[in-house]
Amino acid sequence: MKAENQTLATVTLQNYFRLYEKLSGMTGTAETEAAEFASTYKLGVVAIPTNRPMIRLDKSDLIYATEAAKYRQVVEDIAARHAKGQPVLVGTVSVEKSENLSKLLAKRGIKHEVLNAKNHAREAAIVAEAGRFGAVTVATNMAGRGTDIMLGGNAEFIAVTKLHQAGLNPTENPEEFEARWDEVFTAVKAEVSVEAEKVVAAGGLYVLGTERHESRRIDNQLRGRSGRQGDPGESRFYLSLQDDLMRLFNSGAAAAIMSRTGDEDMAIESKLVSRAIQSAQSQVEARNAEIRKNVLKYDDVLNRQREAIYGDRRQILEGASIKDKVTSFIERSVTEVVNQNTGSARNSDDWDLEHLWIDVRQIFPVTISVHDVLAEYGAKITPADVTRELIADAMIQYGIREGSLGETAIRELERRVVLSVIDRRWRDHLYEMDYLKDGIGLRAMAQRDPLIEYQREGFTMFQAMMGMIREESVGFIFNLDVQVVPAGGVTQVQAPGIAPAPIPTEGLSYSAPNEDGETVVLDQSGRQPNAPQERLRPRRGNQQPPAQGGGAKGAFGQSLE
Repeated sequence: MKAENQTLATVTLQNYFRLYEKLSGMTGTAETEAAEFASTYKLGVVAIPTNRPMIRLDKSDLIYATEAAKYRQVVEDIAARHAKGQPVLVGTVSVEKSENLSKLLAKRGIKHEVLNAKNHAREAAIVAEAGRFGAVTVATNMAGRGTDIMLGGNAEFIAVTKLHQAGLNPTENPEEFEARWDEVFTAVKAEVSVEAEKVVAAGGLYVLGTERHESRRIDNQLRGRSGRQGDPGESRFYLSLQDDLMRLFNSGAAAAIMSRTGDEDMAIESKLVSRAIQSAQSQVEARNAEIRKNVLKYDDVLNRQREAIYGDRRQILEGASIKDKVTSFIERSVTEVVNQNTGSARNSDDWDLEHLWIDVRQIFPVTISVHDVLAEYGAKITPADVTRELIADAMIQYGIREGSLGETAIRELERRVVLSVIDRRWRDHLYEMDYLKDGIGLRAMAQRDPLIEYQREGFTMFQAMMGMIREESVGFIFNLDVQVVPAGGVTQVQAPGIAPAPIPTEGLSYSAPNEDGETVVLDQSGRQPNAPQERLRPRRGNQQPPAQGGGAKGAFGQSLE
C-alpha cells in the first residue's frame, strides 16, 4: 500500500498567465487557435508577413489502406530522395514509431539520424547536419521545433566540431581556439555554400510526415521546418486508414474506394480528402478547447479563493503588523463558538453553557465563570450578552499576553502562527476541493448543474476553512509556550512547532507533457515518483502546534465578492 499524494499548491496555466499585467507572445502557429486566445486571454492574433516569400511546395496527402503499406511507400520515397541528395526530415508521432521507422531504413541501408527524447544530448549536432546533402533525419514532434535547419549545414557548428576534433576547446585553450577559428570557419563556410547550392538544386529540405496529428499546429510546425527564409522546400504527409485520427473520423468513403482497387499499395491523393482530414482535426481541436474551457471554469472558482489566500499570506511575509486581524480573529472565533452552543434556542435554559465554556477555554484562558455572567444578566440573558462578556475577557487576556511577551515578540508570534495555520489548512482545503471535483459530475444525474454545485459547496468549504484558521490561530497565540530570545539586537520567538521547516524535496512532484504530448506526473529527476506523499484530512478541534512552511492564506477576508 502507498500513501496518497498531497497537493501543496496548484494553478492552471491559463490562470498563471493571467497573473501578468501585460501578456503577449510570438509563435508561427497561433492562427489556428485565435478563438481560444481571444476567449481565454482577451488577446488578438496578428499574422506578420514573412521576411522573404515562402516558396515551399506543400503536396496533397497520400492515404493507404494499411499502416504497413504506408511505411513501405515512406521508405521508398525516402530512398528516392536520398539517392538524388535531397535532405529529408521525417516526422513521427512517438518515440516508438520513430525507432520502428529507423529499423526499416537501416534494413534498406539508408544512413540516417534519429532525433527523439532518448538522444536529446545530440539534438544540436543532429539539427546542424539535417540540411546537408543526402541527410536523412527521423524526428518526433517535440524534438528540434522552431530550429532553422540550414541548407548545406550549419557552418558555425561544423567549424566548432572540427576544432573539438583537433583537440581545441574554447574554455580549456581559448587563445589557440581563437587563433584557428577564422581559418577553419572560412574554409567550412565555403564548403557549406557549395553544398547548399547542391541541396537547392535537389529541391531543398523535404519534410515527410508519417501521420496527421490531432492538432493542426503540430502539423504546421513540422511543415514549417522547411522553406525558411525563402529557401526552397517540399512537404507531404503519408497516412493510412489505421492511423488514430483516421480511425476516429473516417467516414468510410476512402475505404470504399480502396476496396475496389484490391491493392493496398495503391494510394488516394485528393485535395478533397486533405480538406476532410483538416475538418476532422478542427473537430478534435474544438473538443480539446472545450475541455480546457471547462477545466478553466472550475479553476476560476478555486482561483478566487487562491487570490484571497495568497494576498493575505503575502501581507504576513512582507512583515506587516496583523494585530487588527488577530483582534478580529478573537471576536469572530468567540462569536462563532457562542452561536454554535446557543443555536436558535431563545430560552437560556436550553443552552449548554457548561459545554460553551469548555469550547471557549480551547481558544483562550477564560477568567469569568458561567455563574458570574448569569448573575449579572439573569433570565433575560441573550447570546449577544454572552458574546460581549467573553470577548471583553478575551481582550483583557490578550493584553496580558502582549505585556508578558513584549510588543515585538507578540507581533512576530502572530505572524508565524497565522502563517503556519494558513499553510496547513490551505493544503488540506486543496485536497478537499480535489475530492469534491472528482465526484461533482454525478450531480448532473439529479438534474443539477455540476459547476453551480461546485461553486456553492466550494464557497461553503472555504468559509469553513477560514473559521478553522481563525480559531486555531487564536488558540495557538494564547496557549503556545513561547521563549523570547534576544539575538544580535533582534528579538527571536521560539516555540514548539513554529520553527521554520524546509519542505522535503524528495516527495515533491510536478505535472508536465511527455514526448507524446500526454500529461504525466514526474519527480524532480524527471521520473515518475514511486512514493506519493501522505494524505492529510482536516479535523476540527485536533489542534497540534503549527509547522512553519510554504503554503497559502485566506483567513482575513470573509467573502470573495
